[in-house]
Amino acid sequence: MRISGNEPTICREHLIRVLELIPKDYLFILETNGILIGSDPSYAEELSRFPNLYVRVSLKGTCEEEFSNLTGAAPKGFQLQIKALENLLKYGVNAHPACMISFSAVENIRALRKRLNVLNPSFEDFEVEELILYPSVEGRLRKLKINYITGHRPENIPTEQI
Repeated sequence: MRISGNEPTICREHLIRVLELIPKDYLFILETNGILIGSDPSYAEELSRFPNLYVRVSLKGTCEEEFSNLTGAAPKGFQLQIKALENLLKYGVNAHPACMISFSAVENIRALRKRLNVLNPSFEDFEVEELILYPSVEGRLRKLKINYITGHRPENIPTEQI
């Protein structure tokens, strides 16, 4: 089972109640940007109660600057995403990072891999997310004058990214 989209960690009490209702023999994947878990270590501690939980922290870019450019949020939000991975590790929650790399230079991707390796060597091999070029997405990117490096047409998404 999986919860994804619209940042499911925003309503902590609701998320915890949902997790309490999931049978223990089901793997439950929580997809999050991790910011709230990074800003409050007790959130990771509370999530550690659920042995069938797996947290996928979706990093928005490879560094603070990319994070800010992609989200419009303060660069420190990226640091909170990294801190979420630290907090989850500290409390023994199964987790891994994923990263949107479509706007990232190769050297920034390499630097992120090194940064994540310091936390946990298995994090260096993070899950890659790339842009899907739906017509509406391309239109928004043109309007915002945001360039991308990699992207895929909806009919040609690589199997490993589905």
